[in-house]
Amino acid sequence: MLIAFNKPYGVLCQFTDRSTPPRSTLADFGLPPGVYAAGRLDADSEGLLLLTDDGALAHRLTDPRHKQPKTYWVQVEGSPDAGQLERLRQGVLLNDGPTLPAQVRLLEPPGLWPRDPPVRVRKSVPDAWLELTLREGRNRQVRRMTAAVGLPTLRLVRVAIGAYRLEGLAPGRWREHSSRRMA
Repeated sequence: MLIAFNKPYGVLCQFTDRSTPPRSTLADFGLPPGVYAAGRLDADSEGLLLLTDDGALAHRLTDPRHKQPKTYWVQVEGSPDAGQLERLRQGVLLNDGPTLPAQVRLLEPPGLWPRDPPVRVRKSVPDAWLELTLREGRNRQVRRMTAAVGLPTLRLVRVAIGAYRLEGLAPGRWREHSSRRMA
């Protein structure tokens, strides 16, 4: 079984939380029993999360050797210039080593659902949207890459993993897919 889930902002990518007070988890969304997340999204990131009960499929989706493309829509603080975009395309040196090159392009502001809480708007600081596709998945990689080129991330939404897309899924909703379809 393969489930595509639109993870809302603030939700942990696990089914339990022992913190006090407890935070929202995947258990709050009526997902089928026996599935687990194939990969992660930070609590402050939103969008496509794949869940499965098939360990081999989870491995194909998440193992860096398979280099499944992951596409994000990223709202950044500032107005990206050609040099910043090129640095992202070439790969960025982070504290844990250089990243692989990324595909990146400027994006018109997408018609997304409102985020709760909303992104803080500062009238004196412009923002922009990027579409960024990676073939690796380090901890908080998109946020660290945009920060490294002087464009702090304000909002991060994963919209695709390989052939699987977020399209048509409202936050907190999920749908089942055929697990045979891989990118």
